[in-house]
Amino acid sequence: MGNWKATVPILLALIIAFSGSIFLYRWIQLKTTPKATVEVSSKAVPIAVAAVDLPRGTKLTSEMVTTSPYLKESLPQGFFPDPAALDNRVLLTDLKRNEAVVEHHLAPVSITTGGVSAVVQPGKRAIAVRGDKVIGISGFINPLNRVDVLVTLTDPATKKEKTKLVLENILVLATGTQIQKNDKGEPAPVDVYTLEVTPEESEKLALAAARGKLQFALRNVTDSEHILTSGADISQTLASLSKAKPRKKTVRRRKTNSVTIEVIKGSEISKTKLKL
Repeated sequence: MGNWKATVPILLALIIAFSGSIFLYRWIQLKTTPKATVEVSSKAVPIAVAAVDLPRGTKLTSEMVTTSPYLKESLPQGFFPDPAALDNRVLLTDLKRNEAVVEHHLAPVSITTGGVSAVVQPGKRAIAVRGDKVIGISGFINPLNRVDVLVTLTDPATKKEKTKLVLENILVLATGTQIQKNDKGEPAPVDVYTLEVTPEESEKLALAAARGKLQFALRNVTDSEHILTSGADISQTLASLSKAKPRKKTVRRRKTNSVTIEVIKGSEISKTKLKL
């Protein structure tokens, strides 16, 4: 009995100490652990996006546009919540599938005709020239590329054939193929390239295409350097990278003055030449 009375206080002390330790541990955790902030995610808003890849100049229809959810915090400026508002609008830029359609991608509402005429810059003109796979660099020239235009024709001043860079940094608006009759009268595919030029440049390009042979040179997209050239004719081209002909040494002979003296000894006559 005496042992029990001595054990009870010890057990109570252990229980109180254990409970106090748990309370103190939880209190310290509450003080040291930062309070978690619960953020409620914003509701998604459906906006108009391209249903398929769309090239610029396209006149939009309901089949070309669909909707996709965007968070309120990430809504692009000038978005359209209703795809029906885009009917008959004309694209000024290329759009990829699921890319949002916004106002700055579109031509003004007054423009209702699609195609190249909708994307030509004010003050510029669109002019098409015939070509082939060589001019088009085997298909590497695509819309929105920039090219230099070279022409080979006969110079009326010298009557010699010459190749000259006549236009540079010209924007390619469109490329395509048309069916035209060849020299035999048979239908054949012809590559056509539509370029954006100024009125003055359009005159040069039309003359070059009518009187000479065109060639395009593809430019780097970041290259805007202006370069002047003098052109190349046949003799200049053939002289390129040629070996220099060795010069012949000219030996100059020095002129010397001399006098011939005749010496007569009896019947013998001898001549002696003296240099002065």
